[in-house]
Amino acid sequence: MKKKLLALLLACCMVIGLLSSCGKKDSNTGDDQPSTPSSSGEQTPSSDPNAGPEKVSLTIWTPSEDQNPELGAWVVTMCDKFNEEHPEWDITFDYGVCSESDAKKLVTQDVDKAADVFLFGSTGLETLCQANALTEWGGTYKQFVEENYPASLVDTLNFDGGLYGVPITTDTYFMYYDKSVFSEDDAKSLDAMLEKGKVAFPLANGYYLAAFYLANGCTFFGPNGQDRAAGIDLGGDKGVAVTNLLVDLVANPNFIVAEPSDAIGMMREGNCDAYVCGTWQATQTQEILGENYGVAPLPSVMIDGANSQIRPFTSAKAVGVKSTTKYPEVSLNLAMYLAGYEGQKLHYELRGYVPCENQLINEVKDDPTCRADSETVSGIAVARGSFTEMSFYWTPAESMGVELRDGAVTHDNAAEKTEAFNAAANTSGVS
Repeated sequence: MKKKLLALLLACCMVIGLLSSCGKKDSNTGDDQPSTPSSSGEQTPSSDPNAGPEKVSLTIWTPSEDQNPELGAWVVTMCDKFNEEHPEWDITFDYGVCSESDAKKLVTQDVDKAADVFLFGSTGLETLCQANALTEWGGTYKQFVEENYPASLVDTLNFDGGLYGVPITTDTYFMYYDKSVFSEDDAKSLDAMLEKGKVAFPLANGYYLAAFYLANGCTFFGPNGQDRAAGIDLGGDKGVAVTNLLVDLVANPNFIVAEPSDAIGMMREGNCDAYVCGTWQATQTQEILGENYGVAPLPSVMIDGANSQIRPFTSAKAVGVKSTTKYPEVSLNLAMYLAGYEGQKLHYELRGYVPCENQLINEVKDDPTCRADSETVSGIAVARGSFTEMSFYWTPAESMGVELRDGAVTHDNAAEKTEAFNAAANTSGVS
């Protein structure tokens, strides 16, 4: 059904009329356009039945693993299937290697020479848009993405009011735990867990430290991460209350400050019963815990007398289309196909990529790791913004976490340390 819906969607409107490059807000993004070939490969009424297939040449950039035959060559497989399903086009694909994190650097070096379709991390969105490198998605296409992918991920792909990609997987974190130590109810409360076993949390890493401040109403560029003028708000009574909580947590012998790579080693040795990480350590953790493998969204914690949900950042890995592509119609169809139901299903089967397309999320809910990830993204996660000012935060956050871990932050100086942290997080450090 979803595949048919996508086919109907792509038959609704002409891609060129829906798209504009980053920052060009005056372009037409309406839906009153001629039809275009559907994703099922069927010809629409506007196609010329006597015309042969249009010859198209597309360059595709993905991480090397997605092209590796030993790992199933995900992108090659999907592009070949796409070509077969679209007889109206005779597509030649040229593949290049570029990780999602490197896309913001490699694409912007020379947009015209970059790939037509590429994977990128949403945290690099502003850099890509400042270079006018991405095509904006509008009209029915935008509506389809907004309706069929988690809102927190779609938010990460919005810049200055425009949508610039389709989520293909998530990038967030949750909690792994030993079910022989903690029950499912225990795993909902950090306070309950600390009464029964040892829990590791990487406070000295700003990516994770932020979750406690987000739990108590602190914000990064406003409530939805789109308000640059709001800046990073970690101060005031709400921020001080979190700092005081963290002072108490560090003093608790059952709370361990450790990076995920260290925490999993501690778990293997029996010195840690739960830790925080993303999907990248799921397989190793399952091997360690066996039938006692537990995974859940981050728990709640008592902050200043109130039970508050710890809230992690989330971002997206996404498929984007180059703003200067010679084949916007084909490129957009391909991007939707790669990030759609079929593409995400194969990505999950071949490489364990957690799906973020709503129908597929429901189909893999029996996989506990996918379930914890999707519940996190859809329920408690906060979209991590792409504003370049976010770079100001990381060094002060690391310093704050280290000082907490080492006991340099106390109840006596919590207010002072919190305000200094907040000020530094909003300052470039360059005079």
